[in-house]
Amino acid sequence: MASTPLLYVDVWSDFVCPFCYLETPVLDQLRNAYGDAVEVRWHAFELRPEPAPLLDPNSDTIHEAWEKSVRPLAEERGLLMRQPSVAPRSRKAFETVLFARESGRYDHVHRAIFKAYFEEGIDIGDQDALIDIAATCGIDPELLEESLDDGTYTDLVIEDEEFAKQLGISGVPFAVLSREPAPGQEPPPPIALRGAAPIQHYEAAIERLFPDGFPGS
Repeated sequence: MASTPLLYVDVWSDFVCPFCYLETPVLDQLRNAYGDAVEVRWHAFELRPEPAPLLDPNSDTIHEAWEKSVRPLAEERGLLMRQPSVAPRSRKAFETVLFARESGRYDHVHRAIFKAYFEEGIDIGDQDALIDIAATCGIDPELLEESLDDGTYTDLVIEDEEFAKQLGISGVPFAVLSREPAPGQEPPPPIALRGAAPIQHYEAAIERLFPDGFPGS
C-alpha cells in the first residue's frame, strides 16, 4: 500500500448537519481500505452563518427528517445519534479544528465536536463548550481561547466557504474525489459525490479515476 496519498477526498460539511456526521463511517471505511494512499481533507461550509435565521430544532419538519431519514441511516451505519435540542452556529467550531490542525490533532477534535453535538447534545456554538471539547483531545485551552477571541482562523473558514461557492456547492455533505496524474499523463477529471453517499459510490468513483486498478490494492 502506498505511503503517500494517491487519492484525495475533499469534503465540505457542517458540524450541525446530521448527514455530514453520517458520512464519517463511510470515510473511515475508505481509509481503512486504502490506508495512507487516501487523504481526506475536510472543508468548512456553514449552512446558516450569521445573519441567516437558525432552524427551530423542535419543529415538526426537523422531527420528521430525523425519524424518516436520519435515524434509519444512523442505525445502518452504526452511529448512536440523538436529535439535538439546540441549533447552534458553527463558525467557532470550524475555527477550533483549524487551531487543532496546527498541533496535529485535527481529526481528533473534528470527530469529538461531531460526537459532542449529535451524541451528547452539547451546544457547539458555545465557545466555552468548544474549549472543553478540544481540551479532552489534548488541546491547550488557554491558547485556543486566545485564538477564538482573536478570530485567528476566521478568514480561513471564510476562504473555504468562498471556494465552495465558486464550485457551485449549495448543500452538504459534498465530496470531490481526485487523483495525482500518472507519469506523462493528464489527471482524469475530479468526481463529485453529493449527500451521504454510501461506500459503493466511492468505490465506483475510484474505479473511474483508476481504470487500471488502484495501485497496491
